Amino acid sequence: MCDSIQEWFENITDKTELSELNALTEEEKKERFSSELRFGTGGLRGIVGIGTNCMNIYTVGRATKGLAAYMRAHGMEKAAISYDSRRKSRLFAETAARIFAGRGIRVMIVRELMPTPYLSFLTREEQCGMGVMITASHNPAAYNGYKVYNSDGCQITDAVAAEVARFIGEESYFGEENAPFDEYVRQGTICFAAEETEEKYLQGIRNIVGETDLSGLKIAYSALNGTGYRLVPKLLESAGANVFLTEPQCVPDENFATCPYPNPEKREALALGIKTAEENGCDLLIATDPDADRVGIAVRCGDACIPFTGNEVGLLLLQYLLEERRGRGEDTSRLLVIKTIVTTDLAEKIAAEYGAGVINVLTGFKYIGEQIGLLEARGEADRFLLGFEESYGYLLGTQVRDKDALVASLAICKMAAAYRAQKKNLKDVLESVYKKYGRLKNTLLSYTFAGAEGHKKIEEIMAWFRRHPPKEICGKTVGRCVDYLEGESTGLPKSNVLQFDFGNSESVVIRPSGTEPNLKIYLALRSGTDQMETCFRNFIKRAGRS
Repeated sequence: MCDSIQEWFENITDKTELSELNALTEEEKKERFSSELRFGTGGLRGIVGIGTNCMNIYTVGRATKGLAAYMRAHGMEKAAISYDSRRKSRLFAETAARIFAGRGIRVMIVRELMPTPYLSFLTREEQCGMGVMITASHNPAAYNGYKVYNSDGCQITDAVAAEVARFIGEESYFGEENAPFDEYVRQGTICFAAEETEEKYLQGIRNIVGETDLSGLKIAYSALNGTGYRLVPKLLESAGANVFLTEPQCVPDENFATCPYPNPEKREALALGIKTAEENGCDLLIATDPDADRVGIAVRCGDACIPFTGNEVGLLLLQYLLEERRGRGEDTSRLLVIKTIVTTDLAEKIAAEYGAGVINVLTGFKYIGEQIGLLEARGEADRFLLGFEESYGYLLGTQVRDKDALVASLAICKMAAAYRAQKKNLKDVLESVYKKYGRLKNTLLSYTFAGAEGHKKIEEIMAWFRRHPPKEICGKTVGRCVDYLEGESTGLPKSNVLQFDFGNSESVVIRPSGTEPNLKIYLALRSGTDQMETCFRNFIKRAGRS
């Protein structure tokens, strides 16, 4: 650690950065320099600050050097870059662009902050070898990140991530000088994405969702201070909606002053949006996360607006889309929905009603995008109906390969308008789904283990569960235990995930988060959620003492 810190002291010339480095306590030095940010399928993600374990121009630069080396090794000559509203996002994006350009890779970069799904679209549209999105998605304000996409516009999967990580490991944080950003722009090595590309992306969304009339629909919107602030209202208003902006949250704000944890899964993040909806008598609230790949909603029920879970919105969309296709006379039996293993199994019951198929993949939308690519390779991309995950991610169509809050927002509003014309509220429709297929409560428990020791603690807990797999939890008998590290038995890539099935679609899934220092436990139960939460708190305490 001492040698590492000394290297930073010797190479950093910026006075502000040096001051930050000098001000670190011994404990902070240990936290920031005892390890490096790990590059994986989610790229890099960490707190913005000085150190090998933080997001800064040096860690971003080193990652870009490694990615550039990977690209050159595979004959790739062009990269796309976008960024969100977070701290130093534009600086990190321009840092990456300069390094790519300095290593002979042409760059297509956005002129201003743009959503993650647009980066996926831009990568495909401009036929780039790779794409980079500077974002920490829905993490707290202190974080930023570096996500990497392949030429299909899909976030990289395990094999590519491992190879890129090897290239990164061969690079230094320092020792490479590049020309200023504007100089590469003058040379034409760095180019800005055309305005026409944005409109092509939006028109593609309209084509995917189909003819949409939102006139008479009143929608409250919150961008949660992120990239959707301009495009989502534009998209909804062009379809005739009356949009009421949650003003403090519809401007980019790196501090996220009104929503420190800008995650639409969190009710507190939706509080101002719900207030806007209730004060203006809106039919529903649409709230997109900072990089506009996730979307949460709240639906008017009487005088109040009630938030829906990601699973509930996914189920509603699935049934609506299948019914819409059947109404057009299509053969729904050839359609496919792709969902993650932690997403509600009620989707399979709805799909079965229409003869549609379901593909289950590991957690992470990259695996949904991967399946779309496989369908496309077989000439069957038109079979894809919907991809969704419980964490508020949805995708219709194949023009991008990541979850897309813009296409989801338009589809959700179209669905709400269609049911409104039938004098139905989305809450009533959801209740009819539960009445027909059974009510299953999906709950996410998240336990934070911060710092350098946190990752080690999470691994110890997962190892404990593998050594002591429970045969019974809170009176529910475990009928089957699935360990996704044993890829041969699951038919999926190996992953650090454990699943305990109780039968009747009830289950518990445990996995480490790929983007936060959290252990996540997914409950899918018909009853006993509170008791199950208590049981797992006790399990974790026992695992910590072992």
